[in-house]
Amino acid sequence: MKLNALLAIVASLFIMNSQAQDLTIKLWDNATAPHSNRLTGEDKDEGQERISNTNVAELYIYEAEPAKATGQAVVICPGGGYRLLAMGHEGHQYAKWMAENGITTAVLKYRLPNNTPQVPMEDAAEALRYMKEEYRGKAAIKQLGIMGFSAGGHLAASTAVGSLKANGDTSARAALRPDFAVLFYPVITGHPLQTHKGSYDYLLGKERTQELTDRWSPELVAGKDAPQTLLILSSDDATVPPINSTKFYNALRELGIPASINILPSGGHGWGFRDSFKYKAIWQETMLEWLASIKK
Repeated sequence: MKLNALLAIVASLFIMNSQAQDLTIKLWDNATAPHSNRLTGEDKDEGQERISNTNVAELYIYEAEPAKATGQAVVICPGGGYRLLAMGHEGHQYAKWMAENGITTAVLKYRLPNNTPQVPMEDAAEALRYMKEEYRGKAAIKQLGIMGFSAGGHLAASTAVGSLKANGDTSARAALRPDFAVLFYPVITGHPLQTHKGSYDYLLGKERTQELTDRWSPELVAGKDAPQTLLILSSDDATVPPINSTKFYNALRELGIPASINILPSGGHGWGFRDSFKYKAIWQETMLEWLASIKK
């Protein structure tokens, strides 16, 4: 083997190891979780670090070093329209950066709903329960939040406001609330003229009633136990209308819940951690400053 090729392999292995999570935790699968999405087989590789057909819920945990730890931890719910999971630029890349900034971060590979909305919701709730009750890492956690992107933002918001409990789940897990939520360009409302139709189609089915849709619309479920929330999005998002974020922001404010919203001038939808997004440095600074401002 030529020296240059060998050096390239060594460099590649170093990069992969430097980006690897510290822990991988299986939460449960369709046989052991309260609800099943009826999907079977292995995860399907959709390219660009995106996967579909998920039927096993797992956490990939990136630990903050004790010397840098802020005392905060976050569970990330990647987006993908409830059809797939964008695990790279809306998951692992964020988690590595956040851990480097002192925030222990767990990327949730949740089971896709396949028209059973309880499935991803109970995965997110179980992830919070695990991080709160069982996780013992390098640094103590004083404040636990949830974070999500697009449809993952719907999942994070639904978990934060207690959609499982509102829809009849009486478990202690469903009653657990995060201390804060961070939502990037989230799907929120099921209003037929404002929603992201595809996400709700995969969540509830195309033949859903408006009554069912409303029961899984976080802005309508939110109560006074909702956590403080930061929303970040682009004003020209043509995929998920910005009114999704503003409706959730207004709902929280009307309830007296501290909420902040940062609407960036442009960028569309789904930019995640990509360097090509011109306002990357701004959202990074905004999020870190907000997290510092709410720290216990």
